[in-house]
Amino acid sequence: MKYYLLSVMQPPGEPPAPEILKEIMHNLDVFHAELREAGAWVFAGGLHGPETATVVRAKDGDVLVTDGPYTESKEYLGGICLIKAPDLDAALEWGRKATLATTLPIEVRPFMGEAEDG
Repeated sequence: MKYYLLSVMQPPGEPPAPEILKEIMHNLDVFHAELREAGAWVFAGGLHGPETATVVRAKDGDVLVTDGPYTESKEYLGGICLIKAPDLDAALEWGRKATLATTLPIEVRPFMGEAEDG
């Protein structure tokens, strides 16, 4: 069994209207419950916007700290869901369900190594 990361790709701009966001959050709760029932759940959570980011990087033996997003982009990481799946096809099926729940693009990426059973 491998670990896979489902990354929620969030476009910049205003969040959805409250009634739409309420439906999306309900759909996510249903999706997360399905992951738990299938034994595929490991962890999931949302992230604050990129304007809250602080980048720490090594440079010339020192550490530089930069506030805010480092680069401008059309999308940013809005949340993650770490799952266990036997193969990429199974992970892509979870990604399909995640994109339907969130209405946002989902990047599916394998972790290196195997998940421990149990």
